[in-house]
Amino acid sequence: MGAAAKPTSKPRWVFGYGSLMWNPGFATPETQAARLQGWHRAFCIYSEHYRGTPKKPGLILGLLPGGSCRGLAHRLPAATYDEVRRYLIHREIDNDGVYEETVRPIHLDSGRIVPALVYLADRSHRQFAGKLPAKEALKLIRQGHGATGSSLEYVQNTVRHLGELGLRDRSLEMLAHTAAGGAEPRAASGARPRSRTPTSRRS
Repeated sequence: MGAAAKPTSKPRWVFGYGSLMWNPGFATPETQAARLQGWHRAFCIYSEHYRGTPKKPGLILGLLPGGSCRGLAHRLPAATYDEVRRYLIHREIDNDGVYEETVRPIHLDSGRIVPALVYLADRSHRQFAGKLPAKEALKLIRQGHGATGSSLEYVQNTVRHLGELGLRDRSLEMLAHTAAGGAEPRAASGARPRSRTPTSRRS
C-alpha cells in the first residue's frame, strides 16, 4: 500500500465503481449515484484471488488518471463505522493487494460534494496490468475464476448495474458481449464511457 493509502480522517462515504456498486458487503443507510472527477474505470488489474488464481489470473477494474467515473456512493453506518472500515481494508487491500485506499471528493447525485474512500489501482504493484489489448483482456476474462466467481460474471454485473444507473459504457458492453461468445471487438478494454445523468436511491 502506498503512502497515500492510509487516510487519517473519517470519510462517511465509499465510492464504488465495480463490485462495490452491487455488493458493498455491509448495510448502508444511504446510496446515491456519484461521479469521481479526474479518474476513469479500466480493466487494468490481474486478479489472483477474487476472480482468478496465480496460475490463471482474471481481470478486474481499477481507476486510472484522466476523465471521470460514474458509480455509486454508499454512506458508511455510524454505529459500525470502524468495523466497516476494517472490512473494506480486508476486502480491497488484504487479498489481491493491488488497491490503494485514498480519500477523494466525489459529486453526489443530490448536488453535494463529499469526501469519500476511493480505491485506486497501485500502478507499482506486480498485478497492475495497465490498459491491455482487447484480445489479451478477453483471454483473461474468459479464463478467470476465483473465490467470488468468474471474471466474466464481474464484467456482466458491472455492465448491468451501470445500466440500472442510466449509464452506457459501450466498451464494457462490447467486452461483455464478446467474452460471452460474440464478435471480436476493435476497442481497447479500458476505453472511457459515454454517460448520461444517473439516478439515486436510498435504502
